[in-house]
Amino acid sequence: QVQLVESGGGSVQSGGSLRLSCAASTIIADRYCVGWFRQVPGAERKGVATIDLDGVPTYADSVKGRYTISLDNTKTTVYLQMNSLKPEESGMYYCAATQQCAGAYFAGFAEKEYDFWGQGTQVAVSS
Repeated sequence: QVQLVESGGGSVQSGGSLRLSCAASTIIADRYCVGWFRQVPGAERKGVATIDLDGVPTYADSVKGRYTISLDNTKTTVYLQMNSLKPEESGMYYCAATQQCAGAYFAGFAEKEYDFWGQGTQVAVSS
């Protein structure tokens, strides 16, 4: 089992940048796949980026070229660098982890694919 704690949210103007952090209670690399999700009130969480057991990132089409998911050298923290932010990308951002992600069936962008969740960090992008 792993505990996840997000941080780094805040308020930024349209076009600005934020870096979110997801600190894990144990080593993530080679053991867990991690995803970042965005949720707005009244809607389901939507995956925006994921990193697999080999450290390979995958992005939702809407954020490709602007977001970067990465694992730090301690192998316990996953970052989400968000550039050129848009107002519609405001919301609560969650990181999630699972060990059940080996194989082609794992896509990484659905809530049900993950077993462990953080409490979230709020992002507000103003126009």
